[in-house]
Amino acid sequence: MSQSPPPILLGVNVDHCATLRQARYRSHALDHGDEVEPDPLAFALACEAAGADGITMHLREDRRHVQDSDVQRVREQMTTRLNFEMACTPEMVAYALRLKPHSVCLVPESREEITTEGGLNVAGKKERIGEIVAAMTEAGITTSLFIDPDPVQIEAAAELRSPWIELHTGAYANAYYHAGRARELETLRAGAEMAHQLGLTVNAGHGINYTNIAEVVTLPHLHELNIGHSIVSRALFVGIATAVKEMKAFLL
Repeated sequence: MSQSPPPILLGVNVDHCATLRQARYRSHALDHGDEVEPDPLAFALACEAAGADGITMHLREDRRHVQDSDVQRVREQMTTRLNFEMACTPEMVAYALRLKPHSVCLVPESREEITTEGGLNVAGKKERIGEIVAAMTEAGITTSLFIDPDPVQIEAAAELRSPWIELHTGAYANAYYHAGRARELETLRAGAEMAHQLGLTVNAGHGINYTNIAEVVTLPHLHELNIGHSIVSRALFVGIATAVKEMKAFLL
């Protein structure tokens, strides 16, 4: 008798909790404590208590939302796993090697964008990305590459021996109410199948919400979904615990 696949894990991205804080306290001397709110650490711990399997944080070069001390405090006090999103810069590589998160996800980064748009060009930057994957592997940190479901990028990720990839689901999310939805979903499906055949662990994220997740979870071989904005938004209306539990229920 065939066994059911394991539940898909839920990683909660807490960046937009920090975005809300920075909207009021961007120039404040403190990034937490006293009257400065909301605290990303408190949000992260509440997500864990509600059933999140991990916490994702992106420390951007311009520190537009998450701050260094946010990441450090979460790393020290969390009980699940920290997935550290980072640009492929010497500063962030050095920071990650000091921090020693459970995993890192290498992402493209542009100061003009509001949130990460598009996947990492692994095929065009093999030497640099390969060096980072090797350094993280040597340090015992699992590396994931945030890429579009493009065969060229998936093959490049496998060549660099990155154990994980995170498929960028943004194009699908943007097309959800338009004619290209089925095509984008099929592109993700084909990408997940190809990655699995090449031995990669398949994660996914970006633009996933309480509506489109019903189709996202039909993608094959998913290990973990990383979801942030939608959970933070939902929490404003129903509370953190309910928002996380409602999303988690889709993955079981």
